[in-house]
Amino acid sequence: MKNKIKFLKNIKAILIATNNSGKFIEIKTLLPQHIKFLSPKEFNLEEPEENGIDFKSNALIKAAYCSNKTKLVSIADDSGLEIDILDGMPGIYSARWAGDKKDFRIGIKKIYSELRIKKLNKIKARFVCALAVFFPCGFSKVVEGHVYGSISLFPKGNNGFGYDPIFIPNNYTKTFGQMSSTLKEKLSHRNDAFKKIKKFFKYL
Repeated sequence: MKNKIKFLKNIKAILIATNNSGKFIEIKTLLPQHIKFLSPKEFNLEEPEENGIDFKSNALIKAAYCSNKTKLVSIADDSGLEIDILDGMPGIYSARWAGDKKDFRIGIKKIYSELRIKKLNKIKARFVCALAVFFPCGFSKVVEGHVYGSISLFPKGNNGFGYDPIFIPNNYTKTFGQMSSTLKEKLSHRNDAFKKIKKFFKYL
């Protein structure tokens, strides 16, 4: 344990394994701010194929790939929106529903198109975030966080990214897209996941 603590204290940089600027900022905000944070773009890394069967396996694929390529501690997430009445879709395909250019307006339109078939008013949903940390020595840890809520009748707000404009967390009336970044981060699935993995960063 002493060796692990010594290693953690000597960490000067962490690679956040995403090219999504919104995710990069949210993950960075959760981590100790005196650390230098790097992105895959700074190493000209292409995104690995996410062929896992769930959020956890996809997060680990990204974290391991970036750590092995850079020899840095790497942290990655895989997250998405699950809608009960759509049998959990788009789920791990959340980004793919947004098309090759990751235009989530396309993904949102597809969701509403699917929901119109169901003709329901309150649509239960949840955001899921799997967070993986991978160390150059090969040690890894993966956790999963959630936030539960419903789909709004139409997109609201321009804050956040992805499907934030259509998700209303339980006990709130505003979508993530209408909330301040501070409130969203407090409620988010990403923060819920980080609470389960933050012990690996307390020595930084």
